[in-house]
Amino acid sequence: MAIRRALLSNLTAAARSPSVRSPSTSVDQGLYTYMSQFSTQAGGAAAATPQPPPPPPPPEKTHFGGLKDEDRIFTNLYGIHDPFLKGAMKRGDWYRTKDLVLKGADWIVGEMKKSGLRGRGGAGFPSGLKWSFMPKVSDGRPSYLVVNADESEPGTCKDREIMRHDPHKLLEGCLIAGVGMRASAAYIYIRGEYVNERIALEKARQEAYAAGLLGKNACGSGYDFDVHIHFGAGAYICGEETALLESLEGKQGKPRLKPPFPANAGLYGCPTTVTNVETVAVSPTILRRGPEWFASFGRKNNSGTKLYCISGHVNKPCTVEEEMSIPLKELIERHCGGVRGGWDNLLAVIPGGSSVPLLPKHICDDVLMDYDALKAVQSGLGTAAVIVMDKSTDVVDAIARLSYFYKHESCGQCTPCREGTGWLWMVMERLKVGNAKLEEIDMLHELTKQIEGHTICALGDAAAWPVQGLIRHFRYVLINFLGYNLSLVWESVGVGLVLAEDGIWVSGVVTSCYLTQVD
Repeated sequence: MAIRRALLSNLTAAARSPSVRSPSTSVDQGLYTYMSQFSTQAGGAAAATPQPPPPPPPPEKTHFGGLKDEDRIFTNLYGIHDPFLKGAMKRGDWYRTKDLVLKGADWIVGEMKKSGLRGRGGAGFPSGLKWSFMPKVSDGRPSYLVVNADESEPGTCKDREIMRHDPHKLLEGCLIAGVGMRASAAYIYIRGEYVNERIALEKARQEAYAAGLLGKNACGSGYDFDVHIHFGAGAYICGEETALLESLEGKQGKPRLKPPFPANAGLYGCPTTVTNVETVAVSPTILRRGPEWFASFGRKNNSGTKLYCISGHVNKPCTVEEEMSIPLKELIERHCGGVRGGWDNLLAVIPGGSSVPLLPKHICDDVLMDYDALKAVQSGLGTAAVIVMDKSTDVVDAIARLSYFYKHESCGQCTPCREGTGWLWMVMERLKVGNAKLEEIDMLHELTKQIEGHTICALGDAAAWPVQGLIRHFRYVLINFLGYNLSLVWESVGVGLVLAEDGIWVSGVVTSCYLTQVD
């Protein structure tokens, strides 16, 4: 009764208030509604058990790099240990592979999607999604996995370390990826010049067959899976996936028009997925340790660990496994002993192999080594082959040398590439000796735009981008080669909006550069 009298008193006061009372509302109706709500809430509180508050989200990671040894996938990258079966099994390869196979294709592909792994060959396409394109129900044609080991990009030397020192990691990855794609066999296409690598890989393949890990009833799983090794003949163009398939079939290595895509009609007209050595080799470890573990490294959409090969003007060139999104400066200073002559002696860096645009020092100071960060500064991660150039470098001559490489390696099938790469090289040669006109710099840039995006494969793009990067960042050097004496001056012009790495405009220090005539 005491509760009822208190409620009635409150409701009566509320009913008398002109700001609350409705003309059609009575005290009795209000009392009934209030009592019903009170009873429901009281009963619900008695029936429900108190729930603890949800845990706070983990703090967003802000620093990347410094990968711990226990988190490294490639534990014999430098060949310190036995690379063959006995040593590989001690390091955890082929451990309970049968259990992974028996979980089936859908589980394997699902876990790879969760991991966020992107292709390590240059394009960075999500691997799990790519594997899922293979047909789930056979139409009578066999399905194939083709591993692209035709590592020919200048500056790139990561896959050879895997084949030379950790071949069983690649072979086990072939089995896992093959099961995920419902493939019956894998073909590993090795660059023709990689003699030591193919000898090591062939020995490891024979060991795996002898141990029952490959072939009929692979790992005792009931799944039949064969691995074949094919040697290339030194053609860079065969690194393009459809040219590689043509070469495997015994034809000239010339890219095919798409569609049809290899997942529908690839090797011998059968469903095929072509993927990179590193991409395949990391898959067993991801499945064993879990996709969440792999996704915990790097920024969002740039997950995992990555092999970086650093060459050029550093104190200790090396190939190293590191966390994705590590700052470029930290990568060089932590693992290579820094730039020759110190960081201030840096001129430029090619961050992802010869086919991506170079970056000058002021960008290298802060840029992260992942797909999205490098795309934001108009370059790319590519194969993560870092080529460092100090201030002693003739940057025009260096890019001219790359132009000659792409001219030499063009298959000649597409006119813009066949003719355009030759013109690029000729103009670059004239510029480097000062035998060109000032307007030819703009003509050269226009030429790259006529090649880019107008060819069957990406070799035309690969030839155009280094020249575009040179003109974008070192136009003043090209001008000086023509007899001028200009200097690039940077200065701060205050605080304003700047483009951050994630594509969002934020407040920051705005810098400006201009050319000045040096007496």
